Amino acid sequence: MKKLIVIFSISLFVVLGIPNLVYGLETQGGTDDRDLLKENPVNLDNPLGEDITPQSFIGTIIQGVLGIVGSLALAMFIYGGFIWMTAAGNAEQVTKGKNVLVWATLGLVIIFSSYALVRFVIYDLIDAPTEQTSNP
Repeated sequence: MKKLIVIFSISLFVVLGIPNLVYGLETQGGTDDRDLLKENPVNLDNPLGEDITPQSFIGTIIQGVLGIVGSLALAMFIYGGFIWMTAAGNAEQVTKGKNVLVWATLGLVIIFSSYALVRFVIYDLIDAPTEQTSNP
């Protein structure tokens, strides 16, 4: 029990005491770090690039997710085909394999439909070019 109290006390000192010691130190010139930040502000570059809009970023994420889901549908096709081929005449296994293939096909249709819908909404409706009429 004493060992647990000692370990807890040391851990408490490390977590609560050392950061206060570090933040309490002054720089060599006697200036505060806040003054240095005022003189040299931090400028961070956009890691996504300059021409990324929220719509295209969300579209990229959705396309990635749909790609992963499409890969899962391919895995289900392989799984259903494997079950059907290894059924060895067992009617229950053949039915199970067929059902997996039917549901994988239905899932693939839903994936393609959602991809087409997302592409239509993101690129055709949101990023639709505005027509400018010229005055004669």
